[in-house]
Amino acid sequence: MAKYTGPVCRLCRREGVKLFLKGTRCMSDKCAIERRSYPPGQHGQTRRSRLTEYGVQLREKQRLRRIYGMSERQFLGTFKSAERQKGVTGEQLLSLLERRLDNVVYRLGFANSRRQARQLVNHGHVSVNGRKTNIPSFRVKVGDTIQIREKSRELPVILAALEAAEGRGVPPWLELVPGEAKGYVRALPVKADIELPVNEQVVVELYSR
Repeated sequence: MAKYTGPVCRLCRREGVKLFLKGTRCMSDKCAIERRSYPPGQHGQTRRSRLTEYGVQLREKQRLRRIYGMSERQFLGTFKSAERQKGVTGEQLLSLLERRLDNVVYRLGFANSRRQARQLVNHGHVSVNGRKTNIPSFRVKVGDTIQIREKSRELPVILAALEAAEGRGVPPWLELVPGEAKGYVRALPVKADIELPVNEQVVVELYSR
């Protein structure tokens, strides 16, 4: 699937919930959902069709995929990896998605959104265990150290993100070292640590059809 390059606020409106794709803007009154809480398009305000079971499953999958900013092929590959893991497939899927490097950079507060975090990783501003890592899909493991590289720590975008993230907090499976733009993976994420507006079991049902 080709990379989506259009306005990301349309994605939130299409899914009917905040996907937090634009960082602090999503928390303000400028958020598209707050201003226009109906689907985009010419008939968005008038068309209210009832979704079939398949339609509900598809929307849940699209919602989860768009939150993490993944292509269909990437998402399917992650789902197949989750199927091979021991335990509940849906919970394993969420855990694998959370362990993506771009998501960890966002969760630690080094970026205001996952999209911004992906850009930081792509541009070589992030290191894992002391080595520059520019692969957003890199999967972290327990004990890994994620850090903004020394030459990048004073970038205005990173300083602004760290300031804005103070009230957001860090999930319990991660640990942030204040003032050092560095964090650790303390444990593997579990469902209780991941607050998302998605029913992952419905996604599993879709791929199990």
